[in-house]
Amino acid sequence: MSTVAFFPEGAFGPTNNCVGIGDVLRARGHRVVFIVEESFAGSLEEKGFEERLMRLAPPPEEPEVPGQFWKDFIRDTAPVFRTPTVEQLGAFIAPTFQALVDGSKYVHERLLEIFDELQPDVIVEDNVVSFPALPASGRPWVRIMSCNPAEMKDPGVPPVFSGYPSGDRSLWPAYWDEYRRAHADLHADFDEFCRTHGAPPLPELDFIHESPWLNLSLYPAEVDYTREAALGPTWHNLEASVRSTDAPWEPPPGDGPLIYLSLGSLGSADVELMKTLIASLADSRYRVVVSKGPQHDQLELPANMVGEEFLPQTSVLPQVDLVITHGGNNTVTECLWFGKPMVVLPLFWDQYDNAQRIDEKGFGRRLDTYGHEVADLIQAIDTLLADEALKQRLRAVSNRLQQRPGTATAADLIKQLGTRH
Repeated sequence: MSTVAFFPEGAFGPTNNCVGIGDVLRARGHRVVFIVEESFAGSLEEKGFEERLMRLAPPPEEPEVPGQFWKDFIRDTAPVFRTPTVEQLGAFIAPTFQALVDGSKYVHERLLEIFDELQPDVIVEDNVVSFPALPASGRPWVRIMSCNPAEMKDPGVPPVFSGYPSGDRSLWPAYWDEYRRAHADLHADFDEFCRTHGAPPLPELDFIHESPWLNLSLYPAEVDYTREAALGPTWHNLEASVRSTDAPWEPPPGDGPLIYLSLGSLGSADVELMKTLIASLADSRYRVVVSKGPQHDQLELPANMVGEEFLPQTSVLPQVDLVITHGGNNTVTECLWFGKPMVVLPLFWDQYDNAQRIDEKGFGRRLDTYGHEVADLIQAIDTLLADEALKQRLRAVSNRLQQRPGTATAADLIKQLGTRH
């Protein structure tokens, strides 16, 4: 039996991804431990996993709920989401990286303590910045890239976080110039920290290292990019990593298409946007299931809607006809896994890249999140629901993905790594 330590970023997307893989490993008899922020205390134990707690910042005066730091951060930064992605580089992306880097520095010693106590055979991390404690531990470690694969930069792939189309490179050079300008000082500072705390130098333009052992990506082949330079032999594409730990869910009664509205635990913190979308669908012919999120007490639902603060998404998705999503990587890959068309309303980070990719590959529609009209949303939904050829394509994608579950593939690779070393 191996001991596998999972270290996901303090948000529900990466955590849920790791839960799916950890559940397979646990069922095979391995010891699985989650290293999580204190605000998540108990949430992994409820699923039957061991926990080790840490902090990415000094404790607040008030008690926290899971992921509270990022919920507050998104709420306060929401006005920036109305600006073009190139302008978000300095106003949102760089401050986000700064906060993540600060967390990596703060938690370094605590991670070393946890690794020393657990003596894990393998450490599995799902983050977007490096934690030098992983290479410094001297133990095999796995990087999961559960964001859009544009995170691994390539001359033939649109700039990360840009949402730019693959077929038009006219805006790419100016975007990359601004990307360098916005991040140069922070990159230099974090590179020095990494090198002085047991990690190799950072790659150019990146805040995270590839693992020398094993790297896992999550993007179905039907929407993945064509690269000019192939990723190295340590990279394996799981395509999807869908957990089977969610509770059962019963759909509401009634007729009409069933629509799932979810902007994720972070995106739903934009209460005004949620209220706008709810109002847009209030008089429609659809039944709507709403993932209300952390500000659930501020949202009232009309008669054609049901919703909760949290919903068991992988139990909801098989039963709906279409998904309105922010374009988070987990939701996008889960929709393809279950064969559901999407209307994508991106807000931040790689959501723009996912929205563009789903649109240009014909599996859904990308809309201007804050600039679309009600008629645009209704038309997009109706067009997708009526597209029989799309339903057949999505069914084929779903069947293919479900024949080779990414959670099992990941568990096989992680087990092999632990056995070899």
